[in-house]
Amino acid sequence: MKKKLGLVSLTLVTASVLAACGGGDKTTSKEKPKTLVISTFGLEEDKMQEDVFKPFEKKYNVNIVLETGTSSERLTKLKSNPNSTVDVIELSQSNSADGVSAGLFEKIDTSKVPNMENLIDSAKELSADGSGPAYTLNSIGIVYNKKTAGKEIKEWDDLWDPSLKGKVSIPDITTTFGPAMLYVANNHKNAEAKTISGKTAFKGITDLAPNVVKTYSKSSDLANMFQSGEIAAAVVGDFAVPIITESNPDVAYVVPASGTYANFNTININKNSKNKDLAYKYINWRLSQEVQEKTAVSLNEAPTNKNVVLNEETAKNKTYGDVAKRTNKVDSNLVNKNLASWINQWNRILNK
Repeated sequence: MKKKLGLVSLTLVTASVLAACGGGDKTTSKEKPKTLVISTFGLEEDKMQEDVFKPFEKKYNVNIVLETGTSSERLTKLKSNPNSTVDVIELSQSNSADGVSAGLFEKIDTSKVPNMENLIDSAKELSADGSGPAYTLNSIGIVYNKKTAGKEIKEWDDLWDPSLKGKVSIPDITTTFGPAMLYVANNHKNAEAKTISGKTAFKGITDLAPNVVKTYSKSSDLANMFQSGEIAAAVVGDFAVPIITESNPDVAYVVPASGTYANFNTININKNSKNKDLAYKYINWRLSQEVQEKTAVSLNEAPTNKNVVLNEETAKNKTYGDVAKRTNKVDSNLVNKNLASWINQWNRILNK
């Protein structure tokens, strides 16, 4: 039923229009929402909606449309479609570097992202060339079932133990932490190595192969694999640990004392985006102290905003504090240069 506007209502509408014309971030319900297309990981989408997307939509009068999938899948899709409607894309560090090299992204204007000033030093270094900033830092460790593994697992070398034959799962080479497994295998064969050698790394992978029952593309699949007894141990990114351990009390997570390998997840703007101003607002939102304090709890994301301080419970299973100090870098440019060859060698050994 239509209602006539009285004087009071007309005055309120006029005030709202004037307020909107005054600039700022505030919008009115009378304005048509803009659409922002975000390409992101499909992990914990319900929690992402609650803590990241819906509050942003409300604050900026936006409708967010999601494209989800693995980092490599989504980058490949963007590469193959120059007319993509994606505005912002969240990627792993190596895929982000690949996209920068391919000229897919807008060079970030830091003046439009005030929260970049609050990033930890290592995250600032990552975006010093104008690449998209990092919103979280993660690393790998070992999850294992203390009962079915039949032994305590403390170090990377333990994964090569013959007692674990057919009981281990590792990330596929095409995933975020697949290349990190080559570093682990390289160091298993040559503990003194300062840089990775593909030849040495694949000797390590060949030795590990009898223990690997399956490689995986989605870390969320590991929970079912542990539950069914298909595996007793796996290498996994810390962001996925809660999904696995919450469903099985016998599964524990350990970060080897010898060190781990780190990855930053970054946000870039598609250079062909027609919503760049809104995309900048989203990046600044993702880097804010307010959002990162929430996602540290709900999404197990280690913060890159240095103003976020985590208590002991929240810091658990994150690349934060002591674990962050023990991280080693994966050379993304080296990985991207050799990845095609490495994928072929990997598949011949593990994915026959």
